[in-house]
Amino acid sequence: MFRRSRYPSALPTPGPNRVAVVTGASSGIGQAIALELGRRGHNLLLVARTTGPMEQIREELATTRPDISTEIRACDLADASARATLIDELTTRDVHIIINSAGVATFGEFRTLDPSYERLQFELNATAVFELTSAVLPGMVASGDAGIVNVGSVAGNAAIPNNATYVGTKAMVNTFTEALHYELKNTGVRCTLLAPGPVREEVKDDAERTIVDRATPDFVWTTYPDCARETLDALAANTLRVVPGGLSKVANVISTYVPRRLTAPLFGAAYSRMAED
Repeated sequence: MFRRSRYPSALPTPGPNRVAVVTGASSGIGQAIALELGRRGHNLLLVARTTGPMEQIREELATTRPDISTEIRACDLADASARATLIDELTTRDVHIIINSAGVATFGEFRTLDPSYERLQFELNATAVFELTSAVLPGMVASGDAGIVNVGSVAGNAAIPNNATYVGTKAMVNTFTEALHYELKNTGVRCTLLAPGPVREEVKDDAERTIVDRATPDFVWTTYPDCARETLDALAANTLRVVPGGLSKVANVISTYVPRRLTAPLFGAAYSRMAED
């Protein structure tokens, strides 16, 4: 759980040649964290397949924070060659913060899903996180003042039928990040796992609701801006795991401590409905 007073509460220091990398910056959690980092004075390198929303971030921050720079990279992180090009660049940059937020999910019985897309999901959700973290970590340790946030999920604590690839990749991200947190103590590199439950915009039109939106009651959601602020405050405090939102915290406890033989059938039934939608 997040306790403000437990650790020194400062993000890695921004600088003219230092850059905060945010993947999945075109939407959702990545977009919200990118905006919050920019507002806090950090130069940005934004990564996503779609450039339009990232251009909007740059335009907004050019007005509110003209003292920072916002670079944009169009990159499909599920593609190994595209990922390699980005990694080559990152090894030459002073990356003081990385937010690995890019990810996708599928719903349905694993044996019925498109194997090629499930493979792409694995590449994006797990392999990209592993490779990008590996690329920037030596420079971070050398600087002695850096931070990593990997976006896992409360779902990564659990066995969830009809969501097997997603929860498998998020289980990897969860444990990988928490292991790094302990390895990096006393190096000056903060490492925090963001394990969200339901997160979305403060207001969402019915026409824009996804299958997850429709299957999940409105009152359980945490908003992206709140998630971004809580996540960066947790990184500043070098918190092991941040779980934004009250209901998500309850789900985190349940999925961690209640036996899977009890939770798997319940979760599986709920996710089956998402697959049907």
